[in-house]
Amino acid sequence: MLGGISPIQLVIVLVIVVLIFGTKKLRGMGKDIGGAVKGFKDGMNEKPEDDADETPEMLQKKEAEDAQFDEQKKKTKQPKDD
Repeated sequence: MLGGISPIQLVIVLVIVVLIFGTKKLRGMGKDIGGAVKGFKDGMNEKPEDDADETPEMLQKKEAEDAQFDEQKKKTKQPKDD
């Protein structure tokens, strides 16, 4: 028994669930849940991305883009003289 639920009660609940949702929808939900679990496990096993994997050229490009963004941000913050 699972927490006071008999096997007969579980069968009745499962039959009601199948009648309400239908077998196609239940299979689809099972497939979606299985895919989500698989994706989660794959994500947990992946190597985290570090900046060490990036080439120096990529890092220089990022720094230049950041500097350009900062300059644009400063220009928009300056009050206009009327």
